[in-house]
Amino acid sequence: MVNKLRWCFGKKEVKLIPPNENLANEYLKSAEETLFVLKDIKGKSNMWLATTKYYAEYFAIYALLMRLGIKSEIHDCTIEIAKFLEHENIIEKGVARMLENDKELRIDNQYYLKNREVIIDYNKLRDFILTMKHIINTLTNEKIENVREKLRNLI
Repeated sequence: MVNKLRWCFGKKEVKLIPPNENLANEYLKSAEETLFVLKDIKGKSNMWLATTKYYAEYFAIYALLMRLGIKSEIHDCTIEIAKFLEHENIIEKGVARMLENDKELRIDNQYYLKNREVIIDYNKLRDFILTMKHIINTLTNEKIENVREKLRNLI
């Protein structure tokens, strides 16, 4: 994990920025909007279903990154940061794996036109977004700085 994080933070697209609660809330709003769009797509297109499901999850985790002051424009790096956040007990174990799996499903269906089945548990996805919202709203400035300091020391 450390080597991948160092590689990520060595790229200009991944860096520590000032924590931004407003952007965090905007990304949460995007996650919620994407969740509503997902309902309309269900049963119509596996390609768009996979893409929309992934982005609902991605926007929710990216909202947390914004609250922590972490910019990541590389999806694999965002997932690697999620692994770090799991290790720090900020998010529950399994989130990074979910993102990885759904990213691969999106790529298969969107770019390789594999038309793989997309299983949607709307309530579980809604709960994931609500959990991210709760984490964001309960993070203290002390905890944010602690996470940022640990990242600085790793990279």
